[in-house]
Amino acid sequence: MKPEPKAKKEVSKVTVPTYYGEAHATCACGAEFKVGSTMEKIEMEICSQCHPLYTGNEKSMDTAGRVERFRARTALAKPKAKAK
Repeated sequence: MKPEPKAKKEVSKVTVPTYYGEAHATCACGAEFKVGSTMEKIEMEICSQCHPLYTGNEKSMDTAGRVERFRARTALAKPKAKAK
């Protein structure tokens, strides 16, 4: 005897997101764009107008003093006695 075929699962309907052809995108640097998107309003931290890769300007973080602080801490540390 052949087993009975299992009941077919009902196919869910495809949900198509709403497309906004004139979505408003705003960058933290102040640049504003009109783009096509599924979101009506987009807020971003970095864009092509402020990213160093596109602009050629490198923004270096101010890390001065980190190496000097490390060297000062190691100089103050007591050297351990050698075990014989």
